[in-house]
Amino acid sequence: MEELKDDILKKFLAGELSEEESVEIYDWMNEEEENARQLFRMEEIYHLGKFDQYTNKQRIERAERKLLEKIHQKEDAKKQKPKFRQWMRYAAVIAVIILSGSGIGYWFHSASINRNLVTQTVTDGTVIEVILPDGSKVWLNNGTTLSYPNEFSGKERIVSLEGEAYFEVVKNTQKPFIVETEAMKISVLGTTFNLKSHTNQYVAEATLVEGEIEVRGNNDEGMIVLSPGQRAELNKKNRRLTVKQVDAKLDGVWRNDLIPFEQANIFTITQTLERFYDVKIILSPDIPTDITYSGVLRKKNTVTSVLESLQHSIPIQYKIVGNNIFISPASK
Repeated sequence: MEELKDDILKKFLAGELSEEESVEIYDWMNEEEENARQLFRMEEIYHLGKFDQYTNKQRIERAERKLLEKIHQKEDAKKQKPKFRQWMRYAAVIAVIILSGSGIGYWFHSASINRNLVTQTVTDGTVIEVILPDGSKVWLNNGTTLSYPNEFSGKERIVSLEGEAYFEVVKNTQKPFIVETEAMKISVLGTTFNLKSHTNQYVAEATLVEGEIEVRGNNDEGMIVLSPGQRAELNKKNRRLTVKQVDAKLDGVWRNDLIPFEQANIFTITQTLERFYDVKIILSPDIPTDITYSGVLRKKNTVTSVLESLQHSIPIQYKIVGNNIFISPASK
């Protein structure tokens, strides 16, 4: 076994080897001591790119030169000439992996080169609003990091997200707006949507409120164009990209604590309360279903406070027993 196949190398660096491929890597490393040293160098270059969020080509080239200088210092140049060419081929493969937008190296993109980046991080349990250079608005939920350039001067408006954010994107048909995350990439011209993609969660979600967005998986899971009221869910374990019909506005309630309803009957309202307050609501068989409610309820600390507000519009009474809430028509 003289050389390591490029596809095996890519899978090794991405941590996606099968058992059979792992054996192949192990055998290659044990053939010669130099093979093990080369693999170590490849990992070093790869992780230099992967963990520096917005690395650039110059830094990768410096890292390659530094490692190659070590080779020359330790080994005879004449003997190492064939391996030097092989090493340069591997270095090129690593650079492609780091610089690609395939999900392995999504932190880098060409629009970020030679441009100052702004990073906003929320860790104190609050929600903050960010105004982007083009006037687009982004609300960041707790535990979220958003990175974007000082100026959208390229052909695309590219930002990176880790966590959950609600976007209101200013329309610009000449300059698409792109959100890159660890799991998926969202492309829009101008629209409103909620995006949730945490690296420590195995499902990433994009929910469209208004307009149209294109959702694409970073690892060939496919592409979906969403219509308002649809949510794309990408399962990072089984790599399935699916679409669900949802009440899209409810996915963004966290940004302002306002729960919107439009001609909602008691069933829709109680299902929503169950979702936000983790309770079980049991409706009396004679509860009126023809009465609807349109408006906005403020999400409060307790479900009791919300039910008290709701009583002003819908004639109901309730009883709370543990985690269960019994709702019946109000007494006349």
